[in-house]
Amino acid sequence: MDLNEIQSLIKFVSKSGANEVELETKDFKITIKSGPKGKRGKQAEEPQQVVHTQMPMAAMPQQMPMPQQPMPQQQQAAPQQQSEPAQQSQGSDQKKDDKAEDDSKYVTIKSPMIGTFYRSASPDKPPYVEVGDSIKEGDVTCIIEAMKLFNEIESEVNGKIVKVLVDDATPVEYDQPLFLVDPS
Repeated sequence: MDLNEIQSLIKFVSKSGANEVELETKDFKITIKSGPKGKRGKQAEEPQQVVHTQMPMAAMPQQMPMPQQPMPQQQQAAPQQQSEPAQQSQGSDQKKDDKAEDDSKYVTIKSPMIGTFYRSASPDKPPYVEVGDSIKEGDVTCIIEAMKLFNEIESEVNGKIVKVLVDDATPVEYDQPLFLVDPS
């Protein structure tokens, strides 16, 4: 069923006076609801129409629920750290600082929207980029699906992929880091 057929069905439902029509075929299910027709005054309002369409389950991508994040070890081990010597805590702080300095030389490719992150065009195709791949500005790095639209995310920098920060087929938020790129 194409857009013109759906529009003509909506017009038919609104002219017929029916409150709800449900049509189900092998490929899809569509429900059209219109509000009850009330008294019409000088300012006539069209009845509100709500259209619901549903794809077959086989055509919809599956999302895996995200496991709950365990509490950071720093919070759990806080009482133990107080009894440890000061040298060990200084050493661990220095390691964290070194890691932050290492990450600071990289450019982060962030998600421009909320949606579901996919590394490849389809499950049977190879990922757009792997760790170690060289990319240039405009290269497609991944796809983010939002409201059944698949948006190709292009690189804004030249460099080499150092780390993929998101698992395939997981939800992402706006401005969430997706990749670390070494611009050198």
